[in-house]
Formats: sequence, structure tokens, C-alpha cells
Amino acid sequence: MDHKYITREMLLQIPKQPGIYKMLDANGNIIYVGKSKCLRNRVQSYFVKNPKWEKVSRMVSMIKDIDYIVTDTHLEARLLECTLIKDIRPRFNAQMKNDGRYFYIRVENYNKHNALSITEERTENCFGPFRSRYTISDFLGRLKNLYPIRKRNGRYEVEYHMFPLNMEQDIFNENREVLLELFNEEENIVLLTEALQVKLEEAAAACRFEMASVYRDMIICSGMLKNGLNGYKTLASRDLLIKLPVGGGYKMFYVSGGNIINTSLMETITEKEKTVFLKESKAIYMDIKMLPDNEKARIDFRDILYSEISDLPLETVEFLS
Repeated sequence: MDHKYITREMLLQIPKQPGIYKMLDANGNIIYVGKSKCLRNRVQSYFVKNPKWEKVSRMVSMIKDIDYIVTDTHLEARLLECTLIKDIRPRFNAQMKNDGRYFYIRVENYNKHNALSITEERTENCFGPFRSRYTISDFLGRLKNLYPIRKRNGRYEVEYHMFPLNMEQDIFNENREVLLELFNEEENIVLLTEALQVKLEEAAAACRFEMASVYRDMIICSGMLKNGLNGYKTLASRDLLIKLPVGGGYKMFYVSGGNIINTSLMETITEKEKTVFLKESKAIYMDIKMLPDNEKARIDFRDILYSEISDLPLETVEFLS
């Protein structure tokens, strides 16, 4: 490694533990924040002869110093990384720092051109927020070719039209009620996905492969929509006890309403110790939260918590209510 400021000895001093690292420039400004399960290995990966990304090459040339914070678990490292990125807004971080650009989907009143629109602020009949503007915009555009979507005998009827149909007000309003139903109830998105799957199979059987690919893409997008609308409901509505192995013991997390309310390091977890921890956790003032009040900023934190919990072995997560 040939670097003006960062030496091999400095890198070897970084521990092989989970945590976050901060890259600093010559003026002491934090230009990048990252996280890792193994800090030393991750930081060392930047200082190679031929970095994989041009962005990394530009950033490494500016790094004068590296700071880091060790955490007990990767979950805490991810949450701390998110907090720092939002607070500091480092130059070379792209994700999570621009949550003000996140958006909502609004079900419109009678409008010949748009049954659904994208808006920056939550108003009546708005759903979200969402992050992937391009993907969602493309999906909403494709939905126009399905209108009007009708529901008969508990099932949705869909047909892809090469050009969007003009809907008179009565048909528009019928379609609008279907859209409101879709966005409000998770099981209805499942039903729509099933209807799209039937159409995909019909198109494939008729060797209409281009049309089959259209339905396939819509199925993928409807899955993203379902997760964006409902992915956190279980997390937000249940109290959880998470037990993560740490060194020779465990780190306990009490999660309520999608927030980490309390944590504790323990050598062992007996029923008595668990009962004491839960009692302490429930006694804590419930406004103590790791999540910000801003709804858009909250998405990133909840996404981290949800994804970490989803990947954990069943025996490490206990649903309390």
C-alpha cells in the first residue's frame, strides 16, 4: 500500500470487531462513514492498488485519518452508521442522507390522466413513504395500462392494454375504490399479485413472451409495494426480545413499537435475569427512542431493524405480545 497518510501500522491497530469507521480529510472533515462486522478487514479493503470503484479511488486519495467506534453487535453498528450519515451528511455517502427526497403515493380524486401520483408531503389518501422513486414511478406508469382494475367475487380482474383507457368519472371512481383497498389492506396486494401471475402464465402459454415479461415486472414491483406499505407492521405492533451472542455472553434488546427501548450485556440468560430485564425495560419512559420523529428518516432505521431481525435465527427472537 502506498498512501501519504495511512500506514499499515495504523490499519493493524483497528480491531477485528463490529462497529463504524469514519474517513477524515486533511481538514478533519468526515468524508465517509461506513460499518462492518469486522472493522479492520473492511477498512483495509479500501487501501489496495486497484480499487474496484472510481469513487473509492477519489475518496482514498483524500483520506488523512481514520476514526472508528466499536459496537457490541452489527445491528448497533448499522443503526449508528445511519444516525451519523443523517447528522453529518458525509460527501462520499450516497444512501440514507437524503431522506427529504423520499415520497408518498397519493390516490387522486377524479383525474382523467392520473389515478395515482407522487407527492413530497403526506396528505389525505397518501401512502408511504418510499425511497425508490424510479422504480415506483415506473410501476405507477404501468398500472395505468391495467385500469380499470375490477374486483369480482373476491378476486381482481386485470387486463394489460397497450394504451391506457380513458375512464369516465363513474369508472374512475370504481377504480379509485379498488386502489384505496389495495393500499390499505396487505392481503389485497397479494390478490392483485395472484391475478398478475395468472396473466403471466396465460401469456407464456400463448408464447407472448414480451407480455409475460411485462406481467413479471409488475409482480416484482407489487412485491416491493407490499413490503413498503406493510413490511414493518409486525415489527411495530409487537414487543420483541432479541438475544444476540457477544463474546462470551449475550446482548439483550427490548424492542417496542419498532424502537429499541433498552439493551443489556449478560454473561448468561436465565429466566430470572430475563424477567428482571423485561421489568426494567417496561419501566423505562417510553419516549426514549432510537428512531427520529421525522417519518421519512424513520424508514431507514426501521428497514435496518426489520432486515436484521428477519435474518436472525428463530431462537434469538422472542415475540412478547
